[in-house]
Amino acid sequence: MVSERVRRAREAVSTVVDPEIPVLTIADLGVLRDVTEQDGTVEVTITPTYSGCPAMSVIALEVELALAHAGIEDGRVRTVLAPAWTTDWLTAEGRRKLAEFGIAPPEATSSRRALFGEPAAPPCPRCGSGDTEQISAFGSTACKALWRCRTCREPFDAFKCH
Repeated sequence: MVSERVRRAREAVSTVVDPEIPVLTIADLGVLRDVTEQDGTVEVTITPTYSGCPAMSVIALEVELALAHAGIEDGRVRTVLAPAWTTDWLTAEGRRKLAEFGIAPPEATSSRRALFGEPAAPPCPRCGSGDTEQISAFGSTACKALWRCRTCREPFDAFKCH
């Protein structure tokens, strides 16, 4: 059974947004892994999308602030690297928010193609066309690539599958 304190903590930290994609919460991203309580201390476990993700220090600070605003002063944040984050952890709501924001969400499940650097062409988040091409393996952040729609000619970011 989940304690009231853990429930309150989970509710508070689930509202923390990703500083690089502010339409997504860390819960939407799957970065929020767990909220537990041991020996009177609430512990929030997070996993970065990339091991060197520069947003993680900001996310950890925002989690601490969310806990404090919820009246939980003794909370701590634990970052774990294993198992490694995967785009499979994105929620359906997170995928919807990405598309509405103009970022092509990754496929719902990863495939072996991602291991060999062969990204599946994402549909354009603006017009829905499947006629897209990758312009650069590097987008606005390390977790995204830059693509262009051949139909509407608009560039867009797409989440890299991993």
